[in-house]
Amino acid sequence: MENLAQEWLRLDRNPATRSEIQRLLAEKDHHGLEDRLSNRLAFGTAGLRARMGAGFSRINDLTIIQTSQGLASYLFREDEDVVSAGIVIGYDARHNSKHFAELAAAVFVTKGIKVWWYEDLVHTPLVSYGVQSKGASAGIMISASHNPGYDNGYKVYGRGGCQINTPVDCKIADSILQNLEPITWDPQVAIASDKRICVKAELTLEYLASLQSLFDMYHWHDSSSRTFPSFVYTPMHGVGLEFMSCALEKLGLKGATERMLIVEEQAKPDPDFPTVRYPNPEEEGALSLAKDTGDRNNVTLIIANDPDADRLAVAEKVGGTWIQLTGDQTGILLASFILSERVKLIEKSEIGRPMEETTVLTTAVSSSMLAELASHYSVKFEETLTGFKWLGQSALEGSLQGDETLFAYEEALGYMFPSIVRDKDGIAAACIFLAACKIWQSPYAELQRLYAQFGYYVTTNTYWRSPNVEATSQAFERIRASGSPHPYLVAGQRVLRWRDLTTGVLGVQGQFPRNSP
Repeated sequence: MENLAQEWLRLDRNPATRSEIQRLLAEKDHHGLEDRLSNRLAFGTAGLRARMGAGFSRINDLTIIQTSQGLASYLFREDEDVVSAGIVIGYDARHNSKHFAELAAAVFVTKGIKVWWYEDLVHTPLVSYGVQSKGASAGIMISASHNPGYDNGYKVYGRGGCQINTPVDCKIADSILQNLEPITWDPQVAIASDKRICVKAELTLEYLASLQSLFDMYHWHDSSSRTFPSFVYTPMHGVGLEFMSCALEKLGLKGATERMLIVEEQAKPDPDFPTVRYPNPEEEGALSLAKDTGDRNNVTLIIANDPDADRLAVAEKVGGTWIQLTGDQTGILLASFILSERVKLIEKSEIGRPMEETTVLTTAVSSSMLAELASHYSVKFEETLTGFKWLGQSALEGSLQGDETLFAYEEALGYMFPSIVRDKDGIAAACIFLAACKIWQSPYAELQRLYAQFGYYVTTNTYWRSPNVEATSQAFERIRASGSPHPYLVAGQRVLRWRDLTTGVLGVQGQFPRNSP
C-alpha cells in the first residue's frame, strides 16, 4: 500500500484528497488505504459512478482528469472529426459536479477539442439531446442520478446521443490506463478558451421545441375539453423544477402550470438531499412530503422526478390510500396512450406510416404486457438487454433502417421518446403523462381498464445495495449454486422460467430436469 499511496501523492494536486491519503498513511490505516487505492474505479457502460473522496477507487479530481484524457485519446483514434464536432458537457447540482465538469472541459480544450458547454445546471437528457443537435462526437454528464449525496458520476454518450455500449466502454477503459499522467489541473484553461462555447439557452429552447413538435403532431394541446388535474410536483432536491416549469409554459398546456403544487421543501437543488434518506422516488418514504402536500391541499396526483430528472415516478390517491405506480405500470399507461393516439392520426390520414412500420421497446427486466399491447396495435415489439444503452442503440439502429421507434421504457422509472432524446427523460415523460390525464378518468382507473382488456400482469422487482463489485459477484454465484444450472424453487414456489443474462442460461418449465423439485 505504501507504493500506491506514494503514487497517489505524486499525481494528486488537490489539497483535500492529498491530506486524506496522508492522514491514512500517518495512522497506518492499511484497510482504509486498501479500500481507496488497491482497485481502480471501473469504467463501464454507464461511465463512472462511485463515492467521492481520495483514491483510485473514488470519484475525485484525479480520476476525472484521467478518465477525460482516456476518452479524448479514444475519440482521436476513432473519430476523425472530433476536433470540429466537439464534445457536450453538462452537470447537475451535486457536490463538486460543476468543478468536475470544468476539469473535464479543461482536458478536452487542452487537447484541442471543442467543448459545447452547459454553463448552468441541466437535467441529464439535455446532454443526450445536445450530442444529437450538435452532431458531437460524445457527451459527458457529471451526475450520479438518484444515488446518495456522497456519490457522483461521469456518464458518457456517443454519437447519436446514445449511452456508450460494449465494446466501446472496454476500449475507453483501456485508453484511460494509457493516459494516467495529468496534462492539466487548471479549470481556467477552458474558461478562458474560445473552444468552450456556452449553449444552455440555445439547446434548452431546441429541446423544448422538439417536445412541442411531438405535442403539435398529436394535438395534445387541445386533445380534450377537460382541464388538467391538480398535481403535486417534486424534483427531489434536484434540477427538475426549472425544466418542468419551462416545458409546461412552452407547451401551452392550459391550466397545467396553475395546477402544479410544488413540494417547497424539495423544490430547490440541494446536494445534501436533507429531506430524504436516498433521493430515489422508488425508495420507501421518498414521496412522504409529496403525499403530505397532497393531503393538505386535497390533491390526489403526484408527479416526481429524481435529482437529475431523467426518471419519472407517479402516485395517485385512490379511495383514501396513496398508490405509487410501478415503472411497469406507468410505462404501460404511456405506451397505451401513445399507441392509441397514433391510431387516431392514421385514421385521420395525418400520418402515412402504418403501425406495422413502427416499434416499441422494453428490456428483459420489464413487464411482458408491452408485447401484448404491441400485438393488439400491430406494432413491432423488441426486448433488449437491461439498460437504456441498449434501448437507445436499438432506436438509433432502427431509425437508420427506416423504422420508427415510438416509445421505450424500463421498469426502473425510465421512459424514452426517441423523436426527442435517445435516453430516458423524466421531463418529457411527465408532460406526456399529464396530457394523457386529460383523457383518462384517472391513471389508476385507466390501468384497471387495460388489465381488463389485456390481462393482469404483475412484476416484482427490488434491489439491494452492495458494498462492492466482488460482494455482488459472490452473491450471484451463491444463487446459481443453489440449483443446477439454476434454482427450481424460490420461497417454496416453483420457478417456471429462469434467465441469467450474465451466463446466458435460459430455462422454462418444459425444459427442467424430471427430478427437479
